[in-house]
Amino acid sequence: MEGQLTFSTFILSLSTSALVNLGELPDPLNNEKDVNLPLAKQTIGLIEMLMEKTKGNLTEDEDRLIEGILYDLRLKYIEAAKKV
Repeated sequence: MEGQLTFSTFILSLSTSALVNLGELPDPLNNEKDVNLPLAKQTIGLIEMLMEKTKGNLTEDEDRLIEGILYDLRLKYIEAAKKV
């Protein structure tokens, strides 16, 4: 079904939100790149919580996706924090 929300699309949506708050992507509302580290940290924490709470219930692909996204977001967060 087109447009159906899956766990993977939900995680990707959260990741996109974190990337916007890290200044990696432009804000869709004003098309500007702004950094909001507290909000980025909160979103990364939310993804970490979801990973912990869903442990053992994810497919191999979902597990790889969430681990890869968290790895990338954590690195980007560290880089963004160094610039502040």
